[in-house]
Amino acid sequence: MNPAYVDANVILRFLCGDPPDMAAQARELFEAVERGEIVLWIDEIVLAEVVWVLHSFYHYAPERISRVMQELLSHEGLQAEDKPGLLVALTLFADRNIDFADVLVAVHMGRRGVREIFSFDRHFDHLPGMIRRCPGKQEQTPA
Repeated sequence: MNPAYVDANVILRFLCGDPPDMAAQARELFEAVERGEIVLWIDEIVLAEVVWVLHSFYHYAPERISRVMQELLSHEGLQAEDKPGLLVALTLFADRNIDFADVLVAVHMGRRGVREIFSFDRHFDHLPGMIRRCPGKQEQTPA
């Protein structure tokens, strides 16, 4: 079978089990992935949506989200453009309690060798190797 992309709503139904009829269909799909019958691609924007919904709607703790999503991404039948980067982002999300979108930015920066970011968000101060600068200022913002 040709590879296909998977949307956030399918992953969420699979993980959360509701509504039951959609959850059963999602479970069937992921069982096919487990058996090697299908390869699913997950885009990082889809992963970000799953993380956001699990955190904001289902009130999962970042540590739980990180563990569950890392387990899901560990399957060979689930592919991502930068799986190692997504795994790092999930770890930072859990360990540093920083918005997932921001840790994705940090991962992209690291891959490109960029250390500086202009932001008002102080949580960037807690990411190793990053320098946060405030817009309109040339000096480094103290942590």
